[in-house]
Amino acid sequence: MTILLELDLTGALLEDIGSRPVERVMNRRRLALRTLVGRLASAAEDPNVVGLLAKLGTTSISLAQAQELSDAVARFRARGKDTIAWAETFGELGRATTAYVVAASFGELWLQPSGSVGLMGAAAAGTFVRGALDRAQIEPLFAQRHEYKNAADTFLRTEFTEAHREATERLAESAYEQIVSAVAVGRRLPADRVRQLIDRAPIPAAEAEDAGLVDHLGYRDEVRQAVDRRWPDKPTLLYVSRYHRRWDSVRRASQARRPAVGLIEAIGAIRTGRSKPGPVGRAAGSDTVAAAFRSAAGDERTKAIVFRVNSRGGSYVASDTIWREVCNAREAGKPVVVSMGDVAGSGGYFVAMAANVIVAQPATLTGSIGVLGGKLQTSGLFERFGVNVESLGLGRHALMFSSQTGFSEDEWAKLDEWLDFVYDDFTTKVARARAMSSEAVHEVARGRVWTAADAVERGLVDELGGLRRAVEIARKQAGLPRDAPLRPVLAVSPVQRLRQPRNSDDPAAFVQVRGWDSHLWEWGGHAQLAEALGLPAAGPLTMPMGPLV
Repeated sequence: MTILLELDLTGALLEDIGSRPVERVMNRRRLALRTLVGRLASAAEDPNVVGLLAKLGTTSISLAQAQELSDAVARFRARGKDTIAWAETFGELGRATTAYVVAASFGELWLQPSGSVGLMGAAAAGTFVRGALDRAQIEPLFAQRHEYKNAADTFLRTEFTEAHREATERLAESAYEQIVSAVAVGRRLPADRVRQLIDRAPIPAAEAEDAGLVDHLGYRDEVRQAVDRRWPDKPTLLYVSRYHRRWDSVRRASQARRPAVGLIEAIGAIRTGRSKPGPVGRAAGSDTVAAAFRSAAGDERTKAIVFRVNSRGGSYVASDTIWREVCNAREAGKPVVVSMGDVAGSGGYFVAMAANVIVAQPATLTGSIGVLGGKLQTSGLFERFGVNVESLGLGRHALMFSSQTGFSEDEWAKLDEWLDFVYDDFTTKVARARAMSSEAVHEVARGRVWTAADAVERGLVDELGGLRRAVEIARKQAGLPRDAPLRPVLAVSPVQRLRQPRNSDDPAAFVQVRGWDSHLWEWGGHAQLAEALGLPAAGPLTMPMGPLV
């Protein structure tokens, strides 16, 4: 039986669909990016699979995800498989740049005659709410290390600072360069021509065909007729999510006892305590991630570790806990290779920096080596509505982080002392891990966010690529064969989750979590207000938000 794989990419791609039964039921029609890439890699080696037919459109994916998926499609094509993509439109007079980047990696591209190509380039934005805070009589009291650590600028400023603008412009420029390159290579067009087309977008379907951005115009039925003509024997059409090679289950059983590469993930905000699973509001708990590293370090069958990091950071203490376990795993003789997802910055970079090798997609946001801290003083807002809050504290700094009071000179000094300590610790560890001088680290640090394409040139990232490349490097570093399996390190069954853990070395002790309680947040008692106003509630080692494209 021959198979033509089908892929619907009109929805969002998830980094992970979750491990709990309810999550898997809710996301049963969606694929995690890692699973999708793995299925395409398996299908590329399957002689029964003849090709891939994908529906694209205004897909809500990041540029880094688009690059990882495009790499998977390119490898699939390299095995002699046909790839056909079609779309009703790439952004109906709107943006669909990342969706088109994926489409450009396919061998044949169809577009509905009424559609258009919204290849709009790259953009980045900053949101500033200082004016609104002033009107509400809320005073932002923050300090940061250093001028590029601009997450607090949202509350402190009414517009870009020079440093904030410089960094943001470079992020957009780097993303733009990557988009142009991907389209030029995929559609075999000169880079200058791609830039001209971007400036013309959104481009109607007929003009897009003339320009070489698409190969054919047609509706779904016409695409299917073309597919039938290409494969007269009518191969079975099968969603990638339903595809499994016949011998996969047997192969997995045989691999269970083989030496393997262990997979550990840090997805979402980094915090103390246990990880919070799930596709929404996911958090990487230092207890859970650290336990995974200890388990891998003590497992004779785990010869190397791939550490997948997709996080804007969060708690400094939690990040430092995970950093220590990465170092311990290396000292135990287990190579650690980091695979960065969409973002691995601030605390996300802190947990990654001690690895043997760091791999990231060109558009991955990383760096942000810096720290911020402070609070929002809301006493003016309360007074405005006739609310009087009287706070009593015993201890010189008992009310230091109360939202009802400002900072005294002594408290500002304490905050500055702590920020300096964290920044010095962060940069010292970067210098040691990346074999850089303190001066060189400070030059690329100061809170600045980089794309991985720029971070490679500055020594913060070793190689560009996705999870598959990270696994290849890990196998090589551990002396494993090319087909050595990749296995999750903390794999706890639903039954194990229900039983009482025996001790703190029991993996089941670190996968049970009650949910996201505000008292666990790293901003303290004013976390709810921080949430309402958009503060990075995960903690002081947090990257600023904001899409690139």
